[in-house]
Amino acid sequence: QVQQMQAPAQFSGGSWKQKKTIFVRKFKSNVREFLYFFSLWGKTLQKIGNFGGGVQSYFIFLRFLVVLNFVSFLLIAGFVLIPSIVFRSVDILKYDPNPQGLVVFYEFFLDLLSGTGFMEYSYMFYGYYNNTVVVTSLVGSDFSYNIPLAYLLTAVFYFAFCLICIIAMGKAARVAVTTGGSDVRSYSMIVFTGWDYGCLGSKATKLKQRNIYYRLQVDLEEERLKKHAASLTLCNKVTLYSLRVLMFFVAIGLIIATFVAIAYATTFSQENNNVQGFLGLFYTYLPSIVITTGNFLVPLLCDQIALLEKYPPSATVVVALLAVVLRLVSLGILLYTLWNQIVCHGSTDTCPCHYNHSNYQCWETSVGQEMYKLTLFDLLVSIALLVLVEFPRMVVDHWSCNLTQWVGRQEFVVPSNVLGLVYGQTVVWTGALFCPLLPLINTVKFVILFYCKKITLFYNCRPALRTFRSTTSAFFFLAVLLFGWILALVVMIYSVAIHPSFACGPFRSFLRMWKIVPDSLAILPKGTRDFLFFIGSQAFSVPVFMCYFIALASIYGKSVAMLRAQLKLAGQDKQFLVKQIE
Repeated sequence: QVQQMQAPAQFSGGSWKQKKTIFVRKFKSNVREFLYFFSLWGKTLQKIGNFGGGVQSYFIFLRFLVVLNFVSFLLIAGFVLIPSIVFRSVDILKYDPNPQGLVVFYEFFLDLLSGTGFMEYSYMFYGYYNNTVVVTSLVGSDFSYNIPLAYLLTAVFYFAFCLICIIAMGKAARVAVTTGGSDVRSYSMIVFTGWDYGCLGSKATKLKQRNIYYRLQVDLEEERLKKHAASLTLCNKVTLYSLRVLMFFVAIGLIIATFVAIAYATTFSQENNNVQGFLGLFYTYLPSIVITTGNFLVPLLCDQIALLEKYPPSATVVVALLAVVLRLVSLGILLYTLWNQIVCHGSTDTCPCHYNHSNYQCWETSVGQEMYKLTLFDLLVSIALLVLVEFPRMVVDHWSCNLTQWVGRQEFVVPSNVLGLVYGQTVVWTGALFCPLLPLINTVKFVILFYCKKITLFYNCRPALRTFRSTTSAFFFLAVLLFGWILALVVMIYSVAIHPSFACGPFRSFLRMWKIVPDSLAILPKGTRDFLFFIGSQAFSVPVFMCYFIALASIYGKSVAMLRAQLKLAGQDKQFLVKQIE
């Protein structure tokens, strides 16, 4: 018989520490519950979990982008927008494309859609901001605010802040990926630890049951496909891999054709930018139309190609994302074609301003207008698809005709929807330097998109025939988002390195945007300047990095020691139980 184990006596000396630990644990739990009460769309995301972890990860990712854009707008508003409004002054060099006199309503509407007219001469775009340094006296001391320096440093900190947020989300996703799997341990984790005993009520209980059922369905489907792949003969394997290679070249051909169409549409649009009326609006939106059409058709075709290639569900997400990640390059093709017309390729005699000033008086505003139109057009297309395509498909699905049932309700395809979010966020990162209010517009756009996609999911979509694992998909969502961030960073570095416009913007008197940094350092006191140079030198950075790695190694060493101690204690417990049984 197993003897009953006696619990060790608790001394009164440790009661204070125990009470402190319990108090801290309860306080953290209460704070977590309080923050969850105010969390954005918390209950809605819980309901969306009924459709599976992959679909839920999309909406969590969308909520992350909403918060990211709103906080980014607060950063830009606090350091650039509000100081520019407060310290607004009269400029000697004026750039005023705003037409004078009465404006017909449809012209007002066209200006709102195209970003011209009254929109161009506003705080929406780069060209309206001053190049002044404000010096005032506050409480007996001089206060100065350099708007060009604040404009550039805010853009740099904006990119750094977004990178920190992506890395912070990526760490959580990386833990989820490393702990996930399709082996026996995954089934054991789901069966024995998957239930939430805090579920109250029949609704929450059924929701959790369906979520566990969905996770088991994903694992079983992957195991079935692996067994099917292992049972293939040599001839079947050769046929399958030949089909995958062929489909790969088909996908590459589609992407290249899209790039050529974007370059041609951009060139045609810029050559006909003087056309007025609705025809001129169509010409200005032609690159946006081609890009959006390609972004809609290419992922759809690649998704069908991924079905033919017969990959497992988790690999299908990765293949679909990697196959259409080149869709982000379409934005680079647009910018390359646009800058190819802005930048001069001749000598300084034929191009004294170092850019095509005759056609682009303020080239930064022109780039910002393209990003503004891409963001606005993407939102309009999403709303139009919901009203004109998805709702009619839901109505048609109730008819008894075989053709209408085949057309009927759509699936909520996670990879293509996530790539649409990444594309929209990349457009905002690319245009934030030229259109500072673009993060605010994108916040409103993503909020509207959240409710549109929620309606689509709840009322217009049928259950997915293919399943996706949320642990793997969340990691690759952030990886593709990081790729978009790198693409936007390259655009910002190139924009800072070339010559800014002479007629507009905060850098109109500089040969390069980055020249504001050394010029601002030169007027600082010698002690402050020497301190900043010391921080940027190797004498400061090398010891800091050494201390960081030493501290990191110490933390990892302590973690390894704690794990070894836990393994030792676990072994002793097993030996003790075996002895008691014997």
